[in-house]
Amino acid sequence: MNEFDTLWIWQETDLRGRLSWYRQVATNRMPAKFRIAQSIPIPLALQEEPEETLWKALEEKTAHFLALWDRCRRGVSNRFPVSPPRPNLLDLCRELSLRMLQHCNFCRWHCRVDRSRGTKLGTCKLADESRVSSYFHHPGEELIYRGRYGSGTIFFTSCNMRCAFCQNGDISTDKENGQPVSPRTLATMAWLLRMEGCHNINWVGGEPTIHLHTIVEAIALLSELQPTDEDIRAALQVKSDYGLRFSLRRDHGLYHGGFNAPMLWNSNFFMSVPAMKILRLLMDVWLPDFKFGPGECAVALSRTPWYWQTVTDNLKLIHDWGEDFTIRHLIMPNHVECCTRPILRWIAHTMPDVPVNIMDQYHPDNFCDPASSKYRPQYAAIARRPTAREIDQAFRYAHELGLRFAALSYETSTTL
Repeated sequence: MNEFDTLWIWQETDLRGRLSWYRQVATNRMPAKFRIAQSIPIPLALQEEPEETLWKALEEKTAHFLALWDRCRRGVSNRFPVSPPRPNLLDLCRELSLRMLQHCNFCRWHCRVDRSRGTKLGTCKLADESRVSSYFHHPGEELIYRGRYGSGTIFFTSCNMRCAFCQNGDISTDKENGQPVSPRTLATMAWLLRMEGCHNINWVGGEPTIHLHTIVEAIALLSELQPTDEDIRAALQVKSDYGLRFSLRRDHGLYHGGFNAPMLWNSNFFMSVPAMKILRLLMDVWLPDFKFGPGECAVALSRTPWYWQTVTDNLKLIHDWGEDFTIRHLIMPNHVECCTRPILRWIAHTMPDVPVNIMDQYHPDNFCDPASSKYRPQYAAIARRPTAREIDQAFRYAHELGLRFAALSYETSTTL
C-alpha cells in the first residue's frame, strides 16, 4: 500500500503537504476516523433516550473525539481497540441517523417525512431502502483517489437534486435501479474493495446523503466484520469488475488487527448541518461537487433552491474543521461567467489553500442530449460540449486567481 505515497502527484506544488491525514489512513499508518469514534464509550441506553439527549451527547463526545484525533495526528496516541466498547460514539451516530430518518432531515430540503414507515416520500422519493447500482475499483477518479489500484467506489441510486445534465442520470432518476442492500451487505462491499487493494471507500451516487442511515450502520459493522460466504455472494451480485478477480490480501486493509480504510464522501454537498456533524466523525476525506453560481442556474438546471448558500456553508464548515478535501467543478457550456467564474472567485477568497479539479469532460446527457428521447428543448443552451475557448477561459480565471488547480485538472490516467 505504500506505493500510494510514491505517486508523482504528491510532489506537485498544488498538493505538497496536503491531505496528509487521508494519505496516512490510506497506507494504514493511522486509524480511520470511524476507528477513533468507536473507541469512545457512550454511557447511555441509546434506544431509550430522547433525540435531544442524543444530540447533546454527540456535541460533548465530539470534543473528546477531536482531542483524540489531534493526538493521533501529532503521533502521541494512535492505538485503538479492535473490539470497541459498547455503546460507543459510532453507535451513537448510527442511532441518530435512524432517528433522523423518522423525520428526514439528511439534506437541506428538510422534508421531515417519516421514511422509516414509507407512507409518504420526500424529494429523494425514497423510504428506508437503499439500493446500490454498482461498485468497483474506479480507474477514472483523480489520481490522488484512484492511485494504482482504484478508488473503492460504491454507487447508490436516487438523488436529492434534479440536474438536467446528470452524467449518471440512469441511477440518479431511477430509484428502482440496482440492488437493495442491507447494512451488512454494504459493509461486505466495502470490505471486499479494501481487501482487494482499493485506496479508499468512495461513497457516491446518485447522492449518498439520502442513504446516510444505511452507510453509517455499515461503517459501524466494519471493524468486527468477518464476511461469510453468504455475505460475499450477496455483495458480488452488482460488483461490475467481478470478472477481474482481484486477490484478497488482509494486509491491504488492517491497522493493528482491525479493518481500516479512509472513508471518502463524494457528494453534491446539499447536506443538512446535523448530517454534517455525524459525517465529521466518520469521513477521512471529502470530495464536494460545486456546480452552480449564486444566481438562478441551480433552480433552472437542477430545480434546487438554496443551493449556493447551502454548499458554501458546508464547504466553510469542513474548511474550518481542518478536514482533508478537494473541490470539483464541472465547466458547462454558456455557464462560465455565471457559474465557473463566481465559484472560482469564492474559493480563491475563502479557501485558496484547497486543491481544485476544474473538469472539462461535460457532455450533454440525461435531458440535455438532442439524440435522446428524453431530450427537452428548454435545455438547448447546454446541449453541447463546452468549447475550447470556454475551457481555456475557465483555466485562465483559475490561474489568475492563484488557485491550486493544475495538478488535479491536467493529470490523466496515462500518467500512472
